[in-house]
Amino acid sequence: MFPRPIQHSSPVAQTAYKTMLPIALIMWLLPLIAVAMFSIKPASDFTQGNYWGVPGSFNLVENYGQVFFNSDMPRYMLNSVLITVPTVIGAVTLSAMAGFALGIYKFRSNLWVFFMFVAGNFVPFQILMIPVRDLTLDLGLYNTKTGLVLFHIAFQTGFCTLFMRNFIRQLPFPLIEAARVEGVAEWRIFWFVVLPLMKPALAALAVLIFTFIWNDYFWAIVLTQGPDAQPVTAGITSFNAQFRAAYHLMSAGSIVAALPPVLMFFLMQKHFIAGLTLGAVK
Repeated sequence: MFPRPIQHSSPVAQTAYKTMLPIALIMWLLPLIAVAMFSIKPASDFTQGNYWGVPGSFNLVENYGQVFFNSDMPRYMLNSVLITVPTVIGAVTLSAMAGFALGIYKFRSNLWVFFMFVAGNFVPFQILMIPVRDLTLDLGLYNTKTGLVLFHIAFQTGFCTLFMRNFIRQLPFPLIEAARVEGVAEWRIFWFVVLPLMKPALAALAVLIFTFIWNDYFWAIVLTQGPDAQPVTAGITSFNAQFRAAYHLMSAGSIVAALPPVLMFFLMQKHFIAGLTLGAVK
C-alpha cells in the first residue's frame, strides 16, 4: 500500500505538512549549519564561551588557510583519495564478476554462496575490531594504506555483490542465451553484453561505496595512526592541542572533508538515480 499523496489530503493536513517540512529540514541541517558557523569564528570566541552568537570576527580566510597551508590536512586528504579510489575500483570490479556468476549461472551451491555474501553484511564491525587489527599486525599491514584498502575491499564486496547480483537477475536473459547460441565465450558475454547494461548500477554503487569509505572513521583509527596512512576523517582530530581543542580549525577541516562526497554525488546524480530506480517501473 502506497502513501496517500499530500495533494489529496485535507487543507489542514496540507498546511501542517507545509509548516512542519521546513522545520524538520532546519533541524536536520542544524549540525551542519553549526559546524559551518564555527569554521569562520576566531579561537577567542570559544575561550569566551561565544558558541552560538555572532562571530567576533569573520576568520574565513584565516581558518581555511591554516587548514590547507599550516597543517597536515592536504596529506590526510591525499591519503583518503589513495584509500577510497582503489577500494571503489576493487569492490565494484569484484562484485560485478561475482554478481554475474551468482546471477547468471545456476549451480548446486549457488544459493549457499549467495547467503554467505548476505550473512557477512550482518556481522557487526565492532566484534571484528581486535581480530582484524591482530591480522594486519601479523601481515605487516598495520598503519598502511594498503592494509586499509584490502580490508575495505574485503568487507564491502559482500554488500556490492548482493547489489549487483539482484541487478543482473533483472536483465533480459534472452540476450545472454542468444550470445551463447552464437558461440560467444562467457567472458565476452560478460564484457560486451552484460557490463554495458550494468553501467547505471555500477555508477550508483560507486557513489555509495565512495561515500561509505570516505566517511569511515572507526576503521581509520583502529588500523592506522599518524599522517602517513590516516585518512581525513581521523586526521581532523590532529587539531586537538594538548590542553584544548581548536574547534574552529576542526570545523573548517570537517567542511573541507565533507566536500568530495557531496561533489561526487552531484556529478553522478543522474547515473545514481537511474541505477537505483532502474526496474522500478515496467
